[in-house]
Amino acid sequence: MKTISYTAISATTPLLGETISENLRKTAQKFPDHDALVSVHQNYRATYSQFHQEVIHLAKSLLADGVEFGDRVGIWSPNRYEWTLVQYATAEIGAILVNLNPAYRKHELKFAINQSEISYIISPEKYKTSAYRKMLEEISENCISLKKVTYLDTPDWELLLEKGNNISEVQFQEAIQKTDFDQPINIQYTSGTTGFPKGVTLSHHNVLNNGYFIARRLEYTNKDRVCIPVPFYHCFGMVIGNLACTSHGACMVIPNDGFDAALTLAAVEKEKCTSLYGVPTMFIAELSLDNFKEYNLSSLRTGVMAGATCPKEIMKRVQSEMNMKDVTVCYGMTETSPVSLQTKIGAPLEKQVATVGTVMEHLEVKIIHPETGKTQPIGFEGELCTRGYSVMLGYWNNPETTGKVLDAARWMHSGDLAVMDSEGYVSISGRIKDLIIRGGENISPKSIEDFLYTHPKIVDIQVIGVPSEKYGEEIMAWVKLHQNTQCTEAELLAFCKNQIAHFSIPKYWKFVSDFPMTVSGKIRKVEMRELAIKELFKSNE
Repeated sequence: MKTISYTAISATTPLLGETISENLRKTAQKFPDHDALVSVHQNYRATYSQFHQEVIHLAKSLLADGVEFGDRVGIWSPNRYEWTLVQYATAEIGAILVNLNPAYRKHELKFAINQSEISYIISPEKYKTSAYRKMLEEISENCISLKKVTYLDTPDWELLLEKGNNISEVQFQEAIQKTDFDQPINIQYTSGTTGFPKGVTLSHHNVLNNGYFIARRLEYTNKDRVCIPVPFYHCFGMVIGNLACTSHGACMVIPNDGFDAALTLAAVEKEKCTSLYGVPTMFIAELSLDNFKEYNLSSLRTGVMAGATCPKEIMKRVQSEMNMKDVTVCYGMTETSPVSLQTKIGAPLEKQVATVGTVMEHLEVKIIHPETGKTQPIGFEGELCTRGYSVMLGYWNNPETTGKVLDAARWMHSGDLAVMDSEGYVSISGRIKDLIIRGGENISPKSIEDFLYTHPKIVDIQVIGVPSEKYGEEIMAWVKLHQNTQCTEAELLAFCKNQIAHFSIPKYWKFVSDFPMTVSGKIRKVEMRELAIKELFKSNE
């Protein structure tokens, strides 16, 4: 029996020692006539044979347009089939894809372009309220590395594709001979809570193997059809989504350019999807649709819930009402490609809803004391660390920051607090930096959230710390109620009384219809805190 919080499992299936391009080629040869990619909102559909041919042609087109091995190519776009083509085409020729958040404004965009020295960008002219072309034109003189922008939905894209006819097979083969599976292939900027984003640099080996082993836990085959409403610019979309599919011959289904609960369920029904992805807020939105029961979700069997801890009641409803009996929970971070822990199909219900599963094949996980660094005994809380093939190469051109999270033994420090049980299951208990320190008491926002989720009128709850002269910090809860229900602060205070510690009862309450969120669906607690401070203390300004 385990005595310390360290776990690794022996794997009967070896790691894939190949590039993304080689892996896609094998899949296309094996399942040429199976659907590879469907973009519902664009009315696009391609078999693996067609998809592979389009990827090769786009790779040749990029070569003809001056993109070389090692060049950084930015993709600044919401979810659409072209995003996926660019992902695989850049991998073919060894260019490094830089994922640009569709929500970026000029300040963040300029930083990312200059920090990774992007030379080529592919982007629509606009998306929702974002005028991409205008922003790029306004910052271009301050982005020395940027040489070319190709805009989707304009003649630019067709002109680019025409150039692919000028590259011979000999030229193409010369280009792809330079690629190797340990080379960097992707840069993803993390949305840190302070300072500028950091460019997580990932290799073919990192992301291809992570997608492959995630799919094995989901028991994917070429018969699976995976609905991917999560953004491609994030690992959830391009690794857990795309690479998990293409490494097994499954079909990628894009329901819309951005998340829409109704369009997601419509795509599941229309395309007879067997798997559905999302963060908890997405599943909550789907379950909350007035006409939810009208959708035929009988084709579903599995899926992935990740990005945040899922409330138990929501997980149970997803399993029972959405037919996703074999849904799994994934835990990870961009720096680990992203998944290091995942629940297994067939695990006991309590393990499925109360933990983030067990360590992935070929990886190691340990939990250490945040101050001493010593591995904790089983059942003791500490910082979660991961080691293995999935750990990033480092932050792009930022060795100092890399050294702060990646130690000499190649353990990636997550900053997350976790507990491991004797069977190797891990529960996430909070963020080290999310702790609220009130009058000397260390308070986990998650523990308060977990309690308040049990209130019958609450559909979602987020707890933050706000400044207090007397205690250092006070607790504030943002509450989202079920539709057509009403609740008062007094009612919630009474609900908490004698149920949780007095110092854990929120002093401030705010009833909201939604929370500030990133494009990938993660709650922006930093923004919540900023808004709360303005509202609570505006009288002192």
